[in-house]
Amino acid sequence: MAAKHTDARSGWGRVGGIVLLLTALLGLIMVAFAWPATRSSVHDVPLAVAGPDQAAAQVVRQLDAKRPGAFDVRVVADTAAAERLIRDREVYGAIDLTTGKPQVIIASAASPVVAQALQQLALGLAPSGGEGTAPAVRDLVPLPADDPRGAGLAAGALPLVLGGIMAAGLITSLVAGIGRRVTGALAFAITGGLALVAILQYWLGSLEGNFWTNSGVVALSIAATALTLLGLESLLGVAGLGLGGALMMLLGNPLSGLASAPEMLPSGWGAIGQYLPPGAAGSLLRSTAFFDGGGALPHLLVLIGWAVLGLLLVGAAALRGPRPRRAPAPETELVAA
Repeated sequence: MAAKHTDARSGWGRVGGIVLLLTALLGLIMVAFAWPATRSSVHDVPLAVAGPDQAAAQVVRQLDAKRPGAFDVRVVADTAAAERLIRDREVYGAIDLTTGKPQVIIASAASPVVAQALQQLALGLAPSGGEGTAPAVRDLVPLPADDPRGAGLAAGALPLVLGGIMAAGLITSLVAGIGRRVTGALAFAITGGLALVAILQYWLGSLEGNFWTNSGVVALSIAATALTLLGLESLLGVAGLGLGGALMMLLGNPLSGLASAPEMLPSGWGAIGQYLPPGAAGSLLRSTAFFDGGGALPHLLVLIGWAVLGLLLVGAAALRGPRPRRAPAPETELVAA
């Protein structure tokens, strides 16, 4: 009786199943990243209109006729009120009618894409048949001179997500013990936050504001992601790590709105993205870097909530004790000659 060893993983059915699974995953990744980008448009963007009620009402009607559904308009009494709303990040810009001649106020630091849309809006407000009559455009909160298009901050969206995912993946693979894993994740969040902000602020010139505050924002973002994934892995194993990574990468990253604005994404999806760490971190970093913390509190609470959730999951796993180990599946079988 002769026998030979056959690997149980070598069946052609298994190969076909893996190919189909990888194809489905690739399609999902394409949809996750391409769909929000290709369906991006201006809708329900908060905009202030400052001036007398009659003039403001006329502009609102004009906006509704030319760009229906594009803007969520708030009418205020004067220029100061409009500027206050911009600095508090309640609106992206304003149409100022207080001087009798319309002026468009933008804040490119809030979103270069929305600022560009508002500049195009200014051309649309010009009276027909005249030259040089387009409303003046004033950038109240501009982007840094070294990065006037905000490319560095937009490109930083991916490292923000990958930082937490890499930390959780490496730490769970290389470090034993819940306490040491949490400590390692928090330590990396601090050093990673300092490194990323140093690059963005001092090398690329993409950020302004207080370096330590900005670093704290990035550190909190990395910690929120890493701790959540550590907690899921502690409870569910590799499946939990994969689930958390997919949530942050395939949902959180494309829905963060960091490259444009949450309101530019398909209706409702931008709001969902702001409740995930990548979106909350991007908005919080804009607030601390350019708006003296205006509008920061909701995004800060979201990040703290995810970090606390991760710690609670880790704590639940510690109280439960070690996961029962599955018996390894037989890899070989004897085949009679």
